[in-house]
Amino acid sequence: MANVQNHVSYDVLVVGTGVSGLFLALHLPETARVLMITKADLEESDSFLAQGGICVLKGDEDYDAYFEDTLRAGHYENRRESVEVMIRSSQHVIRELARCGVDFARKDGQLQFTREGAHSSPRILYHGDKTGEEITSKLLECVKKLKNVTILEHTTLVDLLCEGNCCRGAVLQTADGTIEPIYVPDVVLASGGVGG
Repeated sequence: MANVQNHVSYDVLVVGTGVSGLFLALHLPETARVLMITKADLEESDSFLAQGGICVLKGDEDYDAYFEDTLRAGHYENRRESVEVMIRSSQHVIRELARCGVDFARKDGQLQFTREGAHSSPRILYHGDKTGEEITSKLLECVKKLKNVTILEHTTLVDLLCEGNCCRGAVLQTADGTIEPIYVPDVVLASGGVGG
């Protein structure tokens, strides 16, 4: 197992290096040994290629409209509690992204908002038409500074190792085609949707 584990044991395996995987890595304890894998180059994630912006609650007066817009966009099949968490945490997430160096469009020093999709008012922050690249690249820079995180490119999840209805690890295929098991207490699938 020289390629994957290199005589190191890990506490967390994160499958995917897009925005959700990177954001997770930044929020894991520094004492956790983290292995992140991606099936291609780091710059080939769907997050990196995303052009649109990121929604944020501009103020409490916008909450009801934002909530309704989100429910309508989800054909009212959304889990209401999740929508509330997403909206209420959006300002905090934007502040965290800014601390990582994400540069959203500004005019005269003020954040610029645009309107997209199902939104009834401008509440989307953006970085030209490369918002995904801006966010992903800045998060990646922050994650690469973490001494407890190892990132492997061209490494694919082949299977999950389950025992007694619990995930105990994974089987990975490395860049050279080697199939290797890795046993870890926690496996996180941050691999995007089924289309990628």
